[in-house]
Amino acid sequence: MNTTQGRDVLVAGVGMIPFLKPGASEAYDAMGAAAIQLALNDGGIDYADVDQAYAGYVYGDSCAGQRVIYSAGMTGIPIVNVNNNCSTGSTALFLARQAVASGMAECVLAVGFEQMKPGALGSVFDDRPSPFADFDEVCADLVDVDLPMALKYFGGAGREHNQRFGTTMRDFARIRAKASRHAANNPLALFRTEMSEDDVMAAQLIWPDVMTRPMACPPTCGAAAALLVSADFAKRHALRATVRIAAQTMTTDSPSTLDSRSMMQLVGYDMTARASKAVYEAAGVGPDDIKVAELHDCFAHNELITYEGLGLCDEGEAARFIADGDNSYGGKVVTNPSGGLLSKGHPLGATGLAQCYELTHQLRGTAEARQVEGVRHALQHNLGLGGACVVTLYEKV
Repeated sequence: MNTTQGRDVLVAGVGMIPFLKPGASEAYDAMGAAAIQLALNDGGIDYADVDQAYAGYVYGDSCAGQRVIYSAGMTGIPIVNVNNNCSTGSTALFLARQAVASGMAECVLAVGFEQMKPGALGSVFDDRPSPFADFDEVCADLVDVDLPMALKYFGGAGREHNQRFGTTMRDFARIRAKASRHAANNPLALFRTEMSEDDVMAAQLIWPDVMTRPMACPPTCGAAAALLVSADFAKRHALRATVRIAAQTMTTDSPSTLDSRSMMQLVGYDMTARASKAVYEAAGVGPDDIKVAELHDCFAHNELITYEGLGLCDEGEAARFIADGDNSYGGKVVTNPSGGLLSKGHPLGATGLAQCYELTHQLRGTAEARQVEGVRHALQHNLGLGGACVVTLYEKV
């Protein structure tokens, strides 16, 4: 883990394009270029002032980042291509923050994009050892169902929570319904039609007593970007930079991921808990200080266990947290005001930067119909199996 903050790092500009279904979007280079230009315009920054860039994507050829970023200019700066599974976008953000915090750069671009295909995620290279081999072996021992990989992992984690704490499928349905209500106010979200809990429960059954189809996020195409700057850079250029990264941590797997023989641990519960604890300690705040969070709801099941991993409620109390409405407007912490991955969509490389986009606007007070009142701190959680977890705490300055 790395929670060393160094210099203050400010979010000076953010950009995001509407997320769309595979086949309905432009190609990755056009999407990424559009997100970059939006971020530059938002920050009032000239690309010539960018010192470094980090480009996140999962499904693409080498140096796709250069293809995207060259649309803004070919200035000879370092461009690093990043792939960390579903946490790719926030990993690019993590590296950009480190560059500014360390004094190596004054203005850094992080961009994430993904041009996805329809259907379940799968391996591209099947002629070599899989990076998931050890994970798949544990999953196969614990989950005996014939489903695509991601459904087995996260559905299995939800089933374990059910077995340990009595969580029901309706609890997951409540999360999905809440996501749809939030997304109805987000013009950039893929799915904006509201669903009731009963609608979610009555949808196509994927796994009896565990999952219906709307509880899983869809493959999505899209792009998002952020510009991080030092406080000195912001002052010199008279930038509107009112959002600071107060703390940020990345964790990867520990022995407990595999040794515990737990599906919840296999999908990153320990990584989440360790990362969030480190971030709270570094920033000097706690879960009770958080009024808004964007967390990794690739499945409704993962959102539920992440409430507990982030300390937003006690272990085993997620069902009550949901039933009391503490995960939405009028409750303790508004989770995924954007609609989250379930409704906004999940273009893997863009997701972490789309979360940054939403929380930056929440802290600026410019989230319009999605605005959470009285936001001082905002929490971001982005998770990739295999694995990596990035937790970022933003604050208003």
